[in-house]
Amino acid sequence: MNLNQNNNYKGNILVVDDTPDNLRLLSAMLTAQGYEVRKALNGKMALTACRIVLPDVILLDINMPDMDGYQVCQQLKADDATSVVPVIFISALDDVLDKVKAFDIGGADYITKPFHGAEVISRIENQINLRLLQTKLQEQNFLLQEALGNLKTSQVQQIQNEKMVALGQLVAGIAHEVNNPISFIYGNLQYAGEYIQNLVDIIEAYQQEYPQPTSKIEKIFKDIDFNFVTKDLQTLMGAMYRGADRIREIVLALQNFSRHDEALMKQVNIHEGIDSTLVMLQHRLRETANRPNIVVIKDYGNLPLVTCYASELNQVFMHLLNNAIDALEQGAGNWGLGSGEGSQSSIPSIKIHTQVTEPNQVKIAIADNGPGMDKSLQSRLFNPFFTTKPVGKGSGLGLSISYQIVVQKHRGLITCFSSPGQGAEFVLEIPVEQA
Repeated sequence: MNLNQNNNYKGNILVVDDTPDNLRLLSAMLTAQGYEVRKALNGKMALTACRIVLPDVILLDINMPDMDGYQVCQQLKADDATSVVPVIFISALDDVLDKVKAFDIGGADYITKPFHGAEVISRIENQINLRLLQTKLQEQNFLLQEALGNLKTSQVQQIQNEKMVALGQLVAGIAHEVNNPISFIYGNLQYAGEYIQNLVDIIEAYQQEYPQPTSKIEKIFKDIDFNFVTKDLQTLMGAMYRGADRIREIVLALQNFSRHDEALMKQVNIHEGIDSTLVMLQHRLRETANRPNIVVIKDYGNLPLVTCYASELNQVFMHLLNNAIDALEQGAGNWGLGSGEGSQSSIPSIKIHTQVTEPNQVKIAIADNGPGMDKSLQSRLFNPFFTTKPVGKGSGLGLSISYQIVVQKHRGLITCFSSPGQGAEFVLEIPVEQA
């Protein structure tokens, strides 16, 4: 809107009338009031004039040859570029039906001939002021929408930060508390095995030196099945070693996942973060009453160390893998013992693929063979508080948080590829080195 360019300029008015005398009269009247006036003798000229320079107000005669004022107004309102310009109809008719029709097709006001100068000026100024107010209102609405978007983003970021801090503290605390006793157990298993073996050796030496035991000792040997115990000890100690070693792996995975003491960017092994996340999700991958075990297929490429916020990137892996498992749970009715015919395999699976796509870019793809989703949903996946899960099953923050971590914090990309019955694949691309 070209208003108030200087002190004398009040607006650009397009006057459309097939009567030259009316054009001259209105032009002289409006020019005297400081308006810039353009004239058109018919509807086609009016439409052309609007495309060249958008007027602030249009004074439009109804009764014109070839194309009347109603038809001109309909074309103006049908075009996004000219639909916002207020149209004031001019007619010698003073019929109620004509006024109703004028307003129905988008007219802003109505002036009847013969018109009075003061009335024309007043109605034009009202429309210009109204349009100014509408423009300001649109600007304020835009600012409010932008502020609301920023508020939602900050809320999601705050929630994510709080979750990361709480999760990091919890995981680090558990890992620390478990690490001490398991280290004690694991470290002493070797000595315990040696001591037990020494005791067995002593008993066997006694058997050789005193081949005729007393009846009491003989009864004890028979009750405990000494031969079986000595043979089973090695198996028992081996199982204890493996169990303790498994707990140590879990503790290491917890520490690697939380990285509680690593708030700054540093070079990390992406595969370690994925593996640590999978360790924490082992309980969800096991067989349930509704489906068999979820098979995880690792197709790891030769990745360099990546500079990133390790704990936050691990959080992304957690969200994506959890979502993949949830999708496979939703498709539980499709997992059977048949030959796997149809759009889905008979075995639920998650495939993780990594590769270097450019000299300074790595790609991580996490795909499932679940039920997939419509394309109409994919455009909203990363919106805060949007979820495709049933009520009470999801907060709608996981993917939004993942988007912020990947795109805003790591200057990367995260996209989803999915279609109904074909599963879903989330692809992350992040730079190897951050600026």
